[in-house]
Formats: sequence, C-alpha cells, structure tokens
Amino acid sequence: MGTQDNTYEFPYHYGEEAESYSFYRVPKVLFTNTQFKSLSCEAKLLYGLLLDRMQLSIKNRWLDEEGKVYIYFSQEQISGMMGCGLKKVGNLLAELDSRKGIGLITRIRQGLGRPDRIYVRKCTQQDMYKRNIQTRQNDISGNAKMTGTDMSEMPGNDTEDNKTEISDTDRSDTEYLSFYSEESEEMHRKRMEREVYHQMILTNIGYEYLVDVYNRDMLNEIVELIVDTVCSEQEMIRIGGDRKPKDVVKSQFLKLNSEHIRFVLKCLKENTSKVINIRQYLLTVLYNAPLTISNYYSALVQHDMYGDSEE
Repeated sequence: MGTQDNTYEFPYHYGEEAESYSFYRVPKVLFTNTQFKSLSCEAKLLYGLLLDRMQLSIKNRWLDEEGKVYIYFSQEQISGMMGCGLKKVGNLLAELDSRKGIGLITRIRQGLGRPDRIYVRKCTQQDMYKRNIQTRQNDISGNAKMTGTDMSEMPGNDTEDNKTEISDTDRSDTEYLSFYSEESEEMHRKRMEREVYHQMILTNIGYEYLVDVYNRDMLNEIVELIVDTVCSEQEMIRIGGDRKPKDVVKSQFLKLNSEHIRFVLKCLKENTSKVINIRQYLLTVLYNAPLTISNYYSALVQHDMYGDSEE
C-alpha cells in the first residue's frame, strides 16, 4: 500500500539551515548531575518552558520588592503547550515545587481565580553551593587562618578611629543613615536588575552550550556588552553611526538567541577588514543579527546549490 495522500513530507536541511531555529533551553545540568536524576524528562522540559517565560517577566517588570523575578504561567497554558491534561501538569509542577518536589520553583497562590505567582529558581549544583556557604562561614567564624592584612580589611569594631570618622561627618546620624539607605536601595535595585538580565541573556543564547564550542573570553565579552546595553540608562544608543532609542535597541538585544550569537561569531571570523572600534562593530552586528541572519543563510544555501554550476 502506498503512502497516504494527506501525509506531509518534511523537507531536508541544506547547508547550515539547521541553525536557523529558535529553541527552548533546558539546562544541561538537569541531565548530567545526579542531584536531578529523580526529575522526569517532562518536568525538565517544563523547567525549560518556565525559564523561557521569564523574558515576558522582564518585559513587564514583574519583580517583587526584593528584586526577584516571578512569572505567570497558568496550568491551562502549560497544558496547551505540552499537549497533556491538567492533572499531568499539576504532577509536573509538583515535581519542581519547593514544597513537595526538588525545589526548582516556588509557587505563591494569588486567589480569586488568578494563576499562581511562580518564582523560577536557579538549578545550581547543591554540593558546590553548600561548599561555598561553608567556606564563607569558616572565614567569618575564624576557622580559617587570617594574615595581618586580612584582619585590617575586616569590618572594625567600636574603635577610636571609627568613632572619629562618624563624628567628623557634617550630617546628623539620621541624615547619614537616610542617605545611605536610599543610595543602597538604588544600588541594590540596579544590581539585582542587572543580575536578572544577565541570567536571562545567558539562558536566551544558550551560553552553557556555546561555551563548549567557542572561545569563552569572546563569549563573555559579548554577554557583558549585551547586558551593558540592555541596562544602559542612556536615552539613545549609537548603532552603526545612527542614534537609536534605548527601548528599541533593548528589545532587539533581548531577541538574541544562540543562532544569532553563532552568526555574530561567524561574521567576526570571516571579516577581513581591520576593525577600529570593536565595541561599535559588535553592537552593530548584534543589533542587525535578527534582521540579516535569514538572508545570510539563504544566500549561503543558494551558493552551495548553484554557485559552482556551469551553464
């Protein structure tokens, strides 16, 4: 019996067309570290969908008073994306939940038929995290040996010098504390916002996969440039000789994925002319990547198929 007429035959890939997709990113550590071996593959996939959902949170500035990012993702929406029933979705969320499961998400009920507020936690390795905490505790408790220089850099007690430094200020104690508090809150907000964007961009571009293939220093430089641009407080940003609104540039940079970064690295490698301002060059290539990548690979495929043929 022949093939049914309604069967669709998916086309082959040519050249480097396979790199033109957009992907959901599931951290490799979920599959390689024994800490996560109890998670089902579907729960790991759901975690990747939840990570991707954080892009919407950044766009809508869904940050709590501590600067932590949260998402809204109803069980109905998850059910539609994963093609399973609501009961199954509930079980998968329970696997990830901090109350019943492994602790990769924390859900806060909103009531009144509203979807839960979901905090997506970092999937760091527990043993390494505990080791870092223990090291810090040892340093603070005095279990680690400290040199005279180390001791001089530690926060001081109520010494004469400290009292003199405070008494010499022109502000009253109340004014000083108020100023310090406001400044610290603003710095904390900016630091937390930068950390959120940094983590989001690492996820967007699939950093943990790219770093196994490409130069780490170059990747880090690109990541920092993207974060600097997204977090810039300038109203206009110069791209390729033109000044563009920050929000436009920010939106474009938040669309970047691993295929775009591969494309940018390929452009850097293939560029034969001398680049005087590498920062401006990277900004321009990164900004234009989502616009030019399709045309680039289409032209490459056409060249591979017909470029060497003779009439």
